[in-house]
Amino acid sequence: MKNDLSCYDPYDIWKTSMGISVKKLFYRNKYLGIIPAGLLSFFDLYLNNTNRLFYIKQEYPITRAQASLALINLYIKTNEKNYLTHARHHIDWLLENTSKGFNGLSWGTGFKIVISSNLVYDENTPFSTNTPYALEALDKYYQITQESDILNAIKSIYEFYEKEILIIHEDNEVLITSYGPFKDRIVTNAVSYTMYAYSIFYRYMEDSIYIKNKVLKMYSFLKNVQNKNGSWLYAPDNKSFIDCFHSCFVLKNIIKTNDIIKLKNSDKVIKEGYIFVKRSFFDKKSGLYKRFVIKNKPSLVKFDLYDNSEMLNVAKLLGDSEVAERLSVSIDKSFFKNKNLYSIVDIFGNLKNKNTLRWAVMPYILANSQPCIK
Repeated sequence: MKNDLSCYDPYDIWKTSMGISVKKLFYRNKYLGIIPAGLLSFFDLYLNNTNRLFYIKQEYPITRAQASLALINLYIKTNEKNYLTHARHHIDWLLENTSKGFNGLSWGTGFKIVISSNLVYDENTPFSTNTPYALEALDKYYQITQESDILNAIKSIYEFYEKEILIIHEDNEVLITSYGPFKDRIVTNAVSYTMYAYSIFYRYMEDSIYIKNKVLKMYSFLKNVQNKNGSWLYAPDNKSFIDCFHSCFVLKNIIKTNDIIKLKNSDKVIKEGYIFVKRSFFDKKSGLYKRFVIKNKPSLVKFDLYDNSEMLNVAKLLGDSEVAERLSVSIDKSFFKNKNLYSIVDIFGNLKNKNTLRWAVMPYILANSQPCIK
């Protein structure tokens, strides 16, 4: 409910000019880049994690959107008008802080990201993965208030998806859409977010047959790239990775899309995906869900709040109260210390990244506000 949600972030070191240069080097040549990348990671986690020297606090669109969604959940639970008022404050911030120069309203991370040696997104680039959080907040807020400016904003986001998120591949069965506003790369969870966004548009736009067809084709792609064990690779190629929170992204987007547009055999797809996550990522000793099943690079992280927050969210969406209650206790025990919430437990058992809202305090708050609904 604060007016200022600026914070430090686990990505701070990689937003510096040195961090960007080292990432570019790593993706050009991993053998040359792994040592400086390791040194920067060590500096960030063990020398600068408390003082945050050289870093600048920043506001993030996804944090504002998730704060709004959590407040709307609390309003629905309590009917306390103050929650809805503050949700609107966050929505107003979002409407004033959109990506510039694109058709329709959209949002990105708000900082430069190096993806590979030949793919770098600047801080203004909007994404198919970030924008749905703002869209969902607008949708839920409009369902309560019916305010016309909110409806206009939803329709403007539809224009962004129609004109800026591009088709990488389409045939009679599947539709694969871009991550950002050009034909950049195929990412499984990005397609799932676009699918969910279009299911929201289905409520508001006139061309419902066209929209439903797109949703069903994107869902068909997600079914096709689900592995036999129920998992999804981050990108559907053999060089990709499988981690917990991206797996949960795909699951929650299928679950929420199916609540609006019925998806054929989605119960089986969801069940197999959920069983995979529960069995493959769960650590019995801590009661937490670990980072990776298949890694693509070394990591100093043992447990990440983001993975566990998204798993908590999925468990609640599926009405799995047993897992949700058990995981809530484990999160409280493992990530809280002296009234602060930390984002990671490192490989030595140390808590790092205190009160970093984007990653992953706000996803935890949002998951915590979510009722077990089924």
